[in-house]
This record gives sequence, structure tokens and C-alpha cells, in this order.
Amino acid sequence: MTFRTPGFGRRLGTGRTRLVIPVLVALAILLVAFMVFTSIWTNLLWYRSVGFSSVYTTQLWARVLLFFGAGLLMAALVGANMVIAYKLRPAYRPLSVEQQGLERYRAVVDPHRKLIAGGLLGLLGLLTGSSVSGQWPVFLAFLNRTSFGLEDPQFHRDISFYVFTYPFLRLVLGVVFATVILSILASVAVHYLYGGLRLQGPGDKASGPARAHLSVLVGLFVLLKAFAYWFDRYGLAHSERGVVTGASYTDVNALLPAKTILALIALICAALFFVNITRRGMMLPGVGFTLLVVSAILVGGVYPLLIQQFQVKPDELAKERQYISRNIAATRAAYGIDTAEVTQYGTAQETDPKKLKEQADNLTDVRLLDPNVVGETFQQLQQRRPFYKFPDTLDVDRYKVDNKSKDMIVALRELSGAPAGQQSWVKDKLVYTHGYGFVSADGGQFAEGGTPSFMTRDMPTTDASGKPPTGTLRIDKPQIYFGERSSSYSIAGGQGQNELDYPDNSAAGQSNTTYSGTGGVPIDSFFNKLLFATKFQEKNLLLSGAIKPGAKILYNRSPRDMVQRAAPWLTLDGNPYPALVNGRILWILDGYTTSNSYPYSESRSLGNATRDTITDTRSAVAKQTDDHVNYIRNSVKATVDAYDGTVRLYQWDDKDPIVRTWMKVFKGTVEPKSAIDRVPGLMDHFRYPSDLFKVQRNILTQYHVTQPDAFYGAQGFWQVPQDPTSKGKTQPPYYQSLQMPGATAPEFSLTTVFNPRDNANLAAFMAVNSTPGPSYGKIRILELPRSATTEGPGQVQNAFETDQTVKTQLNELRLGNTQTVAGNMLTLPFAGGLLYVEPMYAMAAGGREQEPYPILGKVLVRFNKQIAAGNTLQDALKQIFGGSGVPTPTAPTQPGPQATGQLSAAGQKALSALQAAIAEFEKAQREGNYAAMGEAWKKLKQAQQDLAAAQQAAQAKPKTSPSPSPSASPSASPSATASPSD
Repeated sequence: MTFRTPGFGRRLGTGRTRLVIPVLVALAILLVAFMVFTSIWTNLLWYRSVGFSSVYTTQLWARVLLFFGAGLLMAALVGANMVIAYKLRPAYRPLSVEQQGLERYRAVVDPHRKLIAGGLLGLLGLLTGSSVSGQWPVFLAFLNRTSFGLEDPQFHRDISFYVFTYPFLRLVLGVVFATVILSILASVAVHYLYGGLRLQGPGDKASGPARAHLSVLVGLFVLLKAFAYWFDRYGLAHSERGVVTGASYTDVNALLPAKTILALIALICAALFFVNITRRGMMLPGVGFTLLVVSAILVGGVYPLLIQQFQVKPDELAKERQYISRNIAATRAAYGIDTAEVTQYGTAQETDPKKLKEQADNLTDVRLLDPNVVGETFQQLQQRRPFYKFPDTLDVDRYKVDNKSKDMIVALRELSGAPAGQQSWVKDKLVYTHGYGFVSADGGQFAEGGTPSFMTRDMPTTDASGKPPTGTLRIDKPQIYFGERSSSYSIAGGQGQNELDYPDNSAAGQSNTTYSGTGGVPIDSFFNKLLFATKFQEKNLLLSGAIKPGAKILYNRSPRDMVQRAAPWLTLDGNPYPALVNGRILWILDGYTTSNSYPYSESRSLGNATRDTITDTRSAVAKQTDDHVNYIRNSVKATVDAYDGTVRLYQWDDKDPIVRTWMKVFKGTVEPKSAIDRVPGLMDHFRYPSDLFKVQRNILTQYHVTQPDAFYGAQGFWQVPQDPTSKGKTQPPYYQSLQMPGATAPEFSLTTVFNPRDNANLAAFMAVNSTPGPSYGKIRILELPRSATTEGPGQVQNAFETDQTVKTQLNELRLGNTQTVAGNMLTLPFAGGLLYVEPMYAMAAGGREQEPYPILGKVLVRFNKQIAAGNTLQDALKQIFGGSGVPTPTAPTQPGPQATGQLSAAGQKALSALQAAIAEFEKAQREGNYAAMGEAWKKLKQAQQDLAAAQQAAQAKPKTSPSPSPSASPSASPSATASPSD
């Protein structure tokens, strides 16, 4: 028989549990610490690999300082007040039911009060530190602030006070407010728990020490409120009370003095609370606090409301005129549109046929290739293998070819991953590591069959003649290791590591390469493998033998992500674009310095201001963190080398105080503007950023009006028109080379148009010079006569779709299960008027299995009331302005007597036959009678030929006056999306 001590097993189990729990806790702490270390260290390794480690360490130390500074301040002050409240507890507590109930709580809390208080204070400090550490940009910008050299018109403070100092002071005031409030709450809880405050029982409800302690704390709160009232005066510079943003009449004449009065009353109230330390009762502070509350309601609320209702509203314009003027000046300066040049245009159009023809003959490089339409064409003609992809929306740049600048549509052939069904970790991460090739096409010319005229193409890269590209299109490093489609990480560059470069016709079926760039982090050591296996949650990084000596891991590879990490203070444009610079492929990005604290300036949402057709088709749309801004500058141009990931930041706007401030924070990270010239050819590829232009045009819909009276009336306000080929979406701006009135040569520009508010007519044309040089960034607005009606994009699109001759030609394109896709409707200043040009693409209407892609079908042109459609732009222009060659015949539905009178008898007969054939065709089309449609189509073609012959014979005879070229068209509605700025 054996004997067991009762409870021995249970005690043994309890002992083991007591040993296991601390071990598990320790392991959990070590695991968390290792994860935190992994995150910090791998981030630091990446920053070192791109040469921006100081950016990360500066952020890290600022966060640590704010975290511990704010957290310790909060925990220390709240804890100190809890200790003071505990020390001031009464030795004797009157017997009451309330105290008997609290005694039970005291019995539970007292033995563990230090542990409970420490835990609560630690949690409070953690939450406070985490919240405040996220405000490190406010802290660092304040410490390194730079003067704007401009003062606001009300308080005469430098603008830097509002942009840098005011936000920091509000942050500090907010932390101190929270500390005092939490100290009051914690002190009240301790005083109540230990009898210093009572709700029941005879005598005073608060002990003398408790009353004195709380009087000091509440006095501090009211004192802070006095400071808050004083600083709130400067916040009136961002007031939304009036007609526009900024201090209004009511703010200046009622609320401003009210804030001053309330600050003085709060100081008196705080003094009464401090005096109450030596007095019994709460009469004095009660009176003071009541006075503050009543004053806040009457002086701070009711009085400004009465002024607004009974003084301002009956005579609003007279009262607000001065403040509207301030807002107009501040807003135009803050958005960089104060130098925009507005010119009256369209009152003196050219009428001389010879001069019109000469100007039309010079329109040889209009960008017809739409980057928002031909992405699928690039995909089908240049993809080569299904694991390569082009973006949905391509980009527009310009290159010198034969010493002549050409607009080009460009894109990179990026890698989307290993072939379907062939994926494995080794293939995905060590073999299929990069994309290949820079594909470009002439923006104004098409190859035979309506396909793009490629300037660089294929793998390996060749030019149009099949030879390696030379000059500005030379490519030394076609590999794309850093791109918009790059995977989360790849391992490249190991000794003997074969990476797929491009498919070829060799026996192996592919050409291989090995990465030799400077970018990336070495991963051939066990320690680094362990860190990255932890970071990416991938055991193969630690166990695989396929990782060769000298290999590097490439991660954080998206150009936008890389620049955002290197310059976290920038807001980036949503459209990075590739460029060939000195034989290398560089991603170019535009960085903005922004603020929402510029006094008197109108605020705008970046998301709303930049939303248009392009934002629904682009693969990578800008995602803005701080959406609302009222100040913006394109202060930085950034580049990322697509081969080795080298990041460069160049100061573009050397007058912007915000970028100068951040250059002081992160010394040496932004190179001066002069450094751009050290990279041959780089300056030629910078362009005016599209997102900035969209924000500026949004502001200019109102702020082209500079007179307060006219601004208040709002009759002259504009709006950005809807995309005529995409209902409900704003028309994007377009990059194109054009010659503005008064200019001597075409300039690469970014253009848009405006409608009058709630009207489809055209109000103005706007262009900004996008070619680096003395005129770069110059905004010119051609304002059309308000007394005349000029058709806007939507009306022109409707004219294209209803013109009988155009409709006939488009119906020809649609035969055989083909659909038309409308391209970007370009607007060009021409001969004192506006010329509209729209490419119309044809594409098979089948599904994806047929792999359809758009090719150019027709070019539609409209000038004044004349419309033409041709196989080329020159063909269409000849129909309107005349020229050599046989133009595509056009005919009006109902020609007037003058037009028909100028045709010969044969021409009139052909015209009548053409009209009859069109009517027959449309009737058969409505009835679905395809046989009749075919017969009508034959008659229509014959009539066109007869009319063309009659017109050609008429042109051969001398003329005393020009004969207008008749025009018309029918077309089923073209379906499409317009192409945006790219």
C-alpha cells in the first residue's frame, strides 16, 4: 500500500503552473521585442541601401522623443496628482452608508494600489505617447521653420506662424489640456475613494486639502482656457463664417474682441480659483466660473450671431468686400495662380482662306495617339509573353528625334509574375525578377493599318528599323527591377544566379542575366536571412539553398513608395512616368509641399480636385493622406532608377519656405536645382505635373475673378466640363504640343477648357507651359467672348455624332462586328478660334478570347461650324481648309441654296443621290434589313465617288470666292473613354 499526501499532486501542478506562466510571459516579451527589432532593422537596411538612412533615424528619434516626452509628462503629472490626493486623504471619515460602501472598495484597492496605479498610468502614458509621436512632422517643422516673408492682413504675423508655429502651439496646448483634465478626474476619484469628497453625511462635502488641491487644478484648467481663447484669435484667419474662407466682418468686429474679453474673464476666473486655496467654500470660484460660462454664451455666441444677422446680412457685399478681397489675393498666391495671364480671345478670327490653309498645313504633330485608349494596343502588339504587362493608361513625354522634338506615348513592359501554372517560390522570387524594355510610339503618326508607329519596341529593344536605338532613345539598361508592378520582394544578383531577361529564339528559349546594381540589401548571411524570413513570413528565405553568395533582396520597389519613404513630408503626384535619360530608364515623380494652414486661403480636397476619367483607369491612383490643402507647390522633382533603385530628390521650387524647412530637417537629402544639370538629358523630361494643374484649374473656376463685387455675384464663375465620352466624369487635362497665340513655335503644354457654370458652352481655354525653361509653369487663359456662343466639348461631341457624313464613315468602320472608341478630344487655339480634333478608333467587339485592340479608324475635326472626318489629320484638315489631293467627300443633309448653287449639275445630282442613299441606309438599319443596308451602302459609295469627282473638277476651275466645303455625318454613338493627361 502506498500513501500520498493529500493535495500533493495539486500543489505540484500549481508549482509547475507558476513556473510556466513566467516563462511564457518572458518568451512573449522576447518574441514581441524580436518582431519590433526586425521591423526597425530591416527598415534601416532599406534606407541605407538607397542612401537615406538619416531620414529614418531622424524620424525615429523624433518619434521616440515625443513618445517618451508626452507619455512621461502625462503619466508623471497625473500620477503626482494621484499621490497628492492620496496624501491629502482625511484621517477621519464620518460614518455613513456611503463610506461603508467605499470601505469595501478601499479594502480591495489598498493592498494593490501601487500596482493598479502603475498599470493605469503606464497605459495612459502609452496611449498619449503613441498619439503624440505621430505628430513628429509638426514638431520638426516648428523647430526648423522658415519665414515666408509675407504677413497676413489682419494680425500682421508672418505666414510661417500659421503654417509652422500655430499647429505646434495647438498640439502643446492640447496635450497640456488633456493632462490637466485627466489629473482632475484622477484626483476626484482618489479624493472620493478615500473620503476627501463626500456626497452624503453631515458637514462639508469636501475636506480643506481636497478643496485646495482641486481649486489649483481647476484654476490651471481655466488659465489654459484663457490662453486657448487668446490663441483662437489667430484661428479666425481660417474661419468659414463669412462668404469666403478667412476672418469675415463678423469675425473681426465681433468675435475677435469677444475672444479677447473671454481671455481676460478666464484669467480673472483662474485667479479666483487660486485665491480659494485659503478660503472655505466655493462661492468665489463658483461666481467666476458662472461668469465665464455666461460670457462664453453671450459674448462668444449670441453677440456675433446678432451682428451677422442684423448688420452683415442686410448689406453683405458692402460689409464683406474687404475680406473677399483678402481671400482672393491669399488663395491665388497660395495655389500659385497669381501670375496666371488672362487674355481675351476669339474676337478676331482669321478669314483669309490662304492663311487658314497655311496654318492648317503647319499642324503636322498633333498628338492623336491617346494614352488612355491604346494601352491594350501596346499590350497586344508588344507584350510578347503573357507574364508581361503594360499599364492601362500610358504616359506622354517628348524626345528629340532628328533634332526635332516629338510627343511620344511611352510605357514599360513590366513583369506580372511567373507564368500561370508554373509558379513556385524559386521561380517567383529568383528567376522572374524583373521586367524588360521601354516601348515608345510617335504621338502624332500611325503605322500602316492604324497601329502605333513604334519608335522603340521588341525584345531585345530595337528602333523602327530593327536596329538598336541611338541618340535620346538609346537604352543601356532595359531591365526593370523597380517598377509599379514589381512584386513585394525578389532575390537577385547572386553568383551564378540565372534570372530570365527576355524570351528569345535560342535553344534555351530565353536570354538570362544577373543583377549587378548597387540597390538592394545583401541576404547571404544567416542573420539577414532570419530577419527577412521573419519580415516576409517566408521560411524559404532561411532554408533555401538557391540563394547564392552575393545575392541581394530587393523590396519596397514601387517608385511612389520609395520616394514617399525617402521624403515622408511630400505629397506625391499620382502619375509617375518613365523616361529614357542618358541610356537608363528613370521613373520621374513630382512631389508637392502642402499645407492647410495658409491664412485666408480657400481649402480644397485633393481627391475631389484631381478626380476625372483618368482616376478610374490608372493602375496606381494617388492616395493622399492629408486630403484637404489650401497651399501647394511643386517643390521637388524625384527620380528612381528602374534598374538599381537609386533615388534622387531635386529641389525644383527654391522659393518655397516649406521645402526649405524640410531641407533643414533632413540635411543633404534634397539636392539643389543646379544638380539636375549633372544628369545629361534629365531636365528635358520634366513636365508640369497633372495633379497640380487639376487643383489649379479647380481653383481657377472661381478665382479667375479678381474683383470682389464680381466674385460675390458669382455670375462669371466657370466649371470644368464633363468628359464628352464618359458620362458623369470630369474631362482630364491633356499633354500636347501646341502653339499659343503670340508664340513663335509649338511648346509642350498641359491644356484644359472651361464651361460657364451650369452651361455647356465654352468659356475659356487654359494651357500651362510644360517645357523647362524661362516660361515653364506660365499659365495662360484664353477667355472667349461672353456675348458670343462657342460650343463646348459636349456640344462638339454631339455634332460629331449627328453629322451625316461622319456618321456614314463611322458606320463603315462598324461593319463586321466592329465598334468605335472615341479618343481624347483635343482643343487647339487656331487662327483666332478653336480647332477640335478627336481620333476615332476601331476595335473588334468580341470578348477577351478574341484579344481585340483599338486601331485608328478616323480623325474627326471641327472648326467653327465645319466638320470633317478623314483617314489622317491632314486629310480631315484639307476638307475644311482645302489643299492638294482628293479630300474625303462630305455632304450636308439639307444644303442651303448657296452651297448647292456652287456645285455643277453633276455635283448636285451626286449630292441628291448621296442624300437618298443615306436615307435608304438609315431606314434599312432601323428595320434590321441587312441586305437592303448592303445595297444602300453600294449606292452611297458610288454617290460619294461621283461627288468627289465633281468637287475635284470644280476646284480645277478659277474661283472668285471660296466655296465652303460642305460637311456632315451620322454615327451611332461612339463608345469610349477620353484619354487623360499622362
